[in-house]
Amino acid sequence: MKEIRFFYVPDAATADQLPEEEAQHCLRVLRLQVGDEIMLMDGAGTFYRAEIINVHSRKCFYQILESEPQPKEWAGWLHLALAPTKNLDRIEWLAEKATEIGFDELSFLNCKNSERKVVKTERIDKILISAVKQSRKSFKPLLNEMTDFRTFLQQTGEYEQKFIAHCYDERDVAGIEDTEERAKDMGAGKAFLYDVLQRDRKTVVLIGPEGDFSLEEVRMAVEQGFVPVSLGKSRLRTETAALVAVHMMHMKNSY
Repeated sequence: MKEIRFFYVPDAATADQLPEEEAQHCLRVLRLQVGDEIMLMDGAGTFYRAEIINVHSRKCFYQILESEPQPKEWAGWLHLALAPTKNLDRIEWLAEKATEIGFDELSFLNCKNSERKVVKTERIDKILISAVKQSRKSFKPLLNEMTDFRTFLQQTGEYEQKFIAHCYDERDVAGIEDTEERAKDMGAGKAFLYDVLQRDRKTVVLIGPEGDFSLEEVRMAVEQGFVPVSLGKSRLRTETAALVAVHMMHMKNSY
């Protein structure tokens, strides 16, 4: 039986042809022809079984045969916000793997210790689309432009669960000691993220840059209702910590 190929078409229900890049892949790489069946995904929860009815130059026209609404594989709303690494390849890897696991929203933070101040989201978005198709996810994560840390905090008022993962001892966050070099204690005094996550909530987790959030940023987040959490005893790279956070959120909320 011939495998049905998946294509990302955000306006699949109202359009009649594949987007240019998807059409090129369909016709030039996969060499599909008139009469072949394809599966369209709109990234908003619906698959469409369709048939190629005409090809012209670089265009591929289709006819929808059946719409297939897909239930989301997890409960709640899972939002990951992190300071991107200097090496963008590591963030691209994270975007791909997190999408394969399953989450709802990705944001980039401009923090005091950020190594990268600019992220071209066009490239990241293409990776999200590719991962959605590869993993057959019916929902494409929402991708946001880089936002100043303070501004981002002010936009999270409606979230039911807000967490910040950092490496400081909670005594230092409270101001008992204010020396950053002595403050690092691999997460002492903080709850394990998985233990405090509640199911079916609008949730956001913050992951800092390689140099961690500043103490001021952590305190600012706590004032805005964020709960400091640990991701375990190991010191993790930014992209690893972010993937661990996504995995925990997904496991807690998966059906």
